[in-house]
Amino acid sequence: MTEHTGSRPTVVVVGGGYGGISAAKALDDVAEVTLVDPTEAFTHTVAAWRALVEPEWLDRIFMPYDRLLKNGRFVRDRAVTVDGRQVTLASGARLEPDYLILATGSSYPFPAKTDELTVDTARARFRQAHSALLDAERVLLVGAGPSGLELAGEIKSFYPDKHVTIADVSPDILPGPFDQELRDELRRQLDKLGVELALGSPLRALPDAAPATLAPISIWTEAGEELTADIWYRCFGVTPTSDYLGESMAQVRDERGYLRVDGRLRVAGQDRVYAIGDVSDADYNMAGRAGAQAEVVAANIKATITGDGEVGDYQPMPPVILVPLGPEGGAGQLPGMDGIAGPELAAEYKGRNMLAERFAVLFDAEPTEGR
Repeated sequence: MTEHTGSRPTVVVVGGGYGGISAAKALDDVAEVTLVDPTEAFTHTVAAWRALVEPEWLDRIFMPYDRLLKNGRFVRDRAVTVDGRQVTLASGARLEPDYLILATGSSYPFPAKTDELTVDTARARFRQAHSALLDAERVLLVGAGPSGLELAGEIKSFYPDKHVTIADVSPDILPGPFDQELRDELRRQLDKLGVELALGSPLRALPDAAPATLAPISIWTEAGEELTADIWYRCFGVTPTSDYLGESMAQVRDERGYLRVDGRLRVAGQDRVYAIGDVSDADYNMAGRAGAQAEVVAANIKATITGDGEVGDYQPMPPVILVPLGPEGGAGQLPGMDGIAGPELAAEYKGRNMLAERFAVLFDAEPTEGR
């Protein structure tokens, strides 16, 4: 049962990623909010690659959850079963709020994301990975999506003498619904940085060595090209985190593990259970889209609680992306802009600060005494 005894409706947000923190913060003034996450701090994963190449960023990407809410509370625990609005935590505690928001996100290979539970262990793992990168002369990135391109740009910007190769089965970089002009511009910049591309042929096998660790790498593409390196990174493999769903809700997952939601982002068959961000099938997996979905859900719950405003649907975004290639490079496809955004805009909007200040602003609350 919930511990809140106040007169305001209760909201539980499971998952403290981009969608979860935004929804919890937005509802903090109208509801009794409980944010549940097994880690002690939010990780600004948008800047994870920057922290790998420049460890000074480790002081900027971790933000303690207990600074997020002024009225609500943070519970450091893991949801092990969710059935309807009933949430059972690993500690044995049970929550049954008036509204439940599932924002458990997705897993992705380290160091793009980390699953360490404490800031100290996460920082130590990043520093270990940084040390391994420093000792490597040749780097192999498997995956030519946004993650692989960003990492290539980071490594070549900070360590231009390292040899970087991006391998992908796709015939071109950046698969997805983006303009070819964007791919061409990113390829031009990657070529200028000296990044080698090995595209259009699957690998016969992934390296035996663990990613992000120093080890001799020698693998072959099906086309017969040998790729050698001293370290490699897996830049693909998003997996939605939805394994906690109970029997009554497990069937709402699609074949990939995403939760099916309606226009209001309610989980299929549920009235007051929502899913946002990477765990839902509402849109592409991107931090900005998770935040936009959080805004819609929070506004709808507020409208229901207060009786003010109208309840609306989430509108999936058109193809929007900004791919920095280090602090001063990159390109993007932005709404309302003819053509593509070049390196100057990429650097101004994202590359130089990696959006760190924007999310640090959310964590301005001081913990309430005794919470």
